[in-house]
Amino acid sequence: MAKKSAIEKNNRRRKLAARYAAKRARLKAAAKDESLPQEERFAASLKLAEMPRNSSQTRVRNRCEISGRPRGVYRKLRLSRIALRDLASVGQIPGMVKSSW
Repeated sequence: MAKKSAIEKNNRRRKLAARYAAKRARLKAAAKDESLPQEERFAASLKLAEMPRNSSQTRVRNRCEISGRPRGVYRKLRLSRIALRDLASVGQIPGMVKSSW
């Protein structure tokens, strides 16, 4: 189990990234737009730099919803490989069975 503080920090980052996503996208588009004057593009990049660091989506870490494990996480299910195996073994995940050959 991961530290509670690490899990909560990641949850705060996720919420902050969701809150600022539209504003960041707008500023990024303005900063990359070649048709705008150089001053406006530079101002957009400065405003982007003034935003909170944790509002960037790249700072959010994929963690398991059950254990908080940061590695070996399936993106689609948001579960670690270990938690996925445990849930599949007890039949909690529909359609998933233990393979044997």
